[in-house]
Amino acid sequence: MAARPASGIVRQLLRSNARGCSSGAPVTQPRPGEPSRPTREGLSLRLQFLQEHAAPFSAFLTDSFGRQHSYLRISLTEKCNLRCQYCMPEEGVSLTPKADLLTTEEILTLARLFVKEGVDKIRLTGGEPLIRPDVVDIVARLHGLEGLRTIGLTTNGINLARLLPRLQQAGLNAVNVSLDTLVPAKFEFIVRRKGFHKVMEGIHKAIELGYKPVKVNCVVMRGLNEDELLDFVALTEGLPLDVRFIEYMPFDGNKWNFKKMVSYKEMLDTIRQRWPGLEKLPEEDSSTAKAFKIPGFQGQISFITSMSEHFCGTCNRLRITADGNLKVCLFGNSEVSLRDHLRAGASEEELLRIIGAAVGRKKRQHAGMFNIAQMKNRPMILIGG
Repeated sequence: MAARPASGIVRQLLRSNARGCSSGAPVTQPRPGEPSRPTREGLSLRLQFLQEHAAPFSAFLTDSFGRQHSYLRISLTEKCNLRCQYCMPEEGVSLTPKADLLTTEEILTLARLFVKEGVDKIRLTGGEPLIRPDVVDIVARLHGLEGLRTIGLTTNGINLARLLPRLQQAGLNAVNVSLDTLVPAKFEFIVRRKGFHKVMEGIHKAIELGYKPVKVNCVVMRGLNEDELLDFVALTEGLPLDVRFIEYMPFDGNKWNFKKMVSYKEMLDTIRQRWPGLEKLPEEDSSTAKAFKIPGFQGQISFITSMSEHFCGTCNRLRITADGNLKVCLFGNSEVSLRDHLRAGASEEELLRIIGAAVGRKKRQHAGMFNIAQMKNRPMILIGG
């Protein structure tokens, strides 16, 4: 994919220049035959030029608290070939008629607009994105967008081993696989379907194809799978995985209960009793995960602490649902239909004003787990997990 926008390059150069200048080391001349290196004066002039000419991050994607939204999640479908308890009500959900879902061209039109404004990471979700027939083509066409650095995919893994070679060739460079248990019988109970061995095959295919790390998303629920924490951690000893333990979150129809939630600190205490040498890893500013590593292990573990320790202050994510609604917060029930405006013939400028108004209304933080549990929101499967 093409290089980052100029504003990102400026930030990178500023960091690099700050490190270089702090050392106080003399500027040395190149040896004969070596390519010449820029002097500090030359670097300073270049930085000044880039700062003066680089466009600032899009005002349309910057909220009233200064958060810059460079990460877009796009749901490709509401359908799924599993029925996970925390994601979908047992009775299922009412699906949107196909005519009301975003078409491939509408998805790409919106993606192009967001990337033009500064989004540099897009994650494809569902439902289950790998049941969409043209998912490989969508990835390939996203790969051609100038400024887009990362195309990720969150999948339940059932179809992953079969499709991943083509997806990788098309430009997919990040994979998250949902897996909540390592016990086949319990897998069938949680997801109400068979398929454990296909998911494991998909994870190993991703490792084989060089994805590193392969992220494994595990929603931890008391009385269901919290007894497997240590088994999941043990996977990271010999495999380049990032096992991400996710606090159980409330959505429509998933019967969330505070007593079922296992907090990050409780999980961490359990793991530290077995591996007291567990080390905290540095985090990116906008990371949703608290990352740790056991010395000597290939992989790592992370915790998504949406309920007990929210990370709203550094949130850089926006979501587009399969039916074309923009959600500026996973737990917010405020949505705006980009599909309707697209189909009414809105210009790019009009779309940007609509997006900017929605982003501008984003709240400082979500309402808290107990209030969220009482709010009307979509089931997770209709948001894009």
